[in-house]
Amino acid sequence: MENSTDTYLTVKDSAQTQFVEQRSRFISFIWHVTQADEVKERIAALQKEYYDARHICYAYMLGAERTDWRANDNGEPSGTAGKPILGQINSASLSDVLIAVVRYFGGVKLGTSGLTEAYRLAAAQVIEKATVVTAYVERDVTVLFTYNMTNVVMKAVKDLDVRIIQQDYGVFSADGTDREFECKLVARARLRVADEFESQINAISCTQAIKELITI
Repeated sequence: MENSTDTYLTVKDSAQTQFVEQRSRFISFIWHVTQADEVKERIAALQKEYYDARHICYAYMLGAERTDWRANDNGEPSGTAGKPILGQINSASLSDVLIAVVRYFGGVKLGTSGLTEAYRLAAAQVIEKATVVTAYVERDVTVLFTYNMTNVVMKAVKDLDVRIIQQDYGVFSADGTDREFECKLVARARLRVADEFESQINAISCTQAIKELITI
């Protein structure tokens, strides 16, 4: 992982693993998620598909700052399921991730230490199978400019490696000014270069950069 405040680790797509411990079957799932609503949908789908399972326990972590999280034991003794799952998410420094473990009880009680180890292993195995990738915190910058400044603006886009996600032509004006522009471009830049990109644009005659909301 790059040493930068605008990067964090997450998983790409999904993965699934399973194993049997003392006749109890543990089926693990991992997904890339970005909102709590996605978590609810995934868990609801599991509850529908595995309606006959004894427990469906899970943990998730959201956001580049890794401050939005939850661990759920779903009827297992407190701290024996959700907590060890979350512990593996933290050990791998992952975010924007959900891990759920479906347990079919096999008739043999594992005890609190046995359960904790089983759920820890379930989470560790599915993380190992998943594809871990680096994600970037980005910010959108809207740029207004005149036709004759197109090449200069595009050079700044290329030099700082920002992505154009929208481009329009017409008559545009910046709030609080009487200046008019013929071109509008929305560029998405990594957080560490967004301010530099904005400064370069605002230093160019007949252009103006407008800050937009931060997006992940």
